[in-house]
Amino acid sequence: MAVETSEKSVLDVYGRISQVARTVHGTLTGGVMAPSEVLEEVAEAAVKLLHGVDHAGITLVRRHRPGHRPEHFESAEATGRVPTRFDELQHEHGEGPCFDAIWSRQTVRIVDVISDSRWPAFMTAVWEQTPVRSVLSIQLYTDGDELGALNLFSDNAGGFDAETEEQAINLATHAAIALSSARRGEQFRSALASRDLIGQAKGMLMERFDVDAIAAFQMLRTLSQEMNVSVLELARRVVLREVPVGNE
Repeated sequence: MAVETSEKSVLDVYGRISQVARTVHGTLTGGVMAPSEVLEEVAEAAVKLLHGVDHAGITLVRRHRPGHRPEHFESAEATGRVPTRFDELQHEHGEGPCFDAIWSRQTVRIVDVISDSRWPAFMTAVWEQTPVRSVLSIQLYTDGDELGALNLFSDNAGGFDAETEEQAINLATHAAIALSSARRGEQFRSALASRDLIGQAKGMLMERFDVDAIAAFQMLRTLSQEMNVSVLELARRVVLREVPVGNE
């Protein structure tokens, strides 16, 4: 009976993860979530659904490009102060499990922060400044230059077993797909808004100077080069009448 109960519990967790997946994919809501909403949903689900997880967070970094400074290390989502402080310590020491999970594309587990021999200075800081005693970091997704990790924390040493790790990987996989879709949706909406803004500016120029769409766009391009601003920014100024049009 105990085995059957355990199996039922495991199946229930996977069932609830599937429900979270439908939520972040937009199946239940009828629309794609914003990236920030996906991250929040996943972090909260990790604490609610996965055994032993007391805190959860999502870390984002960008690839280092030769000749460029790496962009800011970001604690993109956290269920409380603990994951944020953990990320701050990683940033301060320039090392930690989240970095390894992101760059090596593998799951990193810390069974006990006291006995783990990796990153000794960082582990000492974690022990002294947080209640975290075990950690599970899973690469969340790869999207161009931006990488991420789903980080799970337990206040107890040995807080995560193999089953929890498998469930966490399952959750992270759904999150990666949903986040990629959310990013594409965000970019698409931004592109549509940009096109509409430029269209409005062209319409104003066409009416004012009695020219066709091609000539109006060329006017925008020429003026944007003279002012050293993007066509989109110039279009915004024209629509808001921050740039005089004709005799205005």
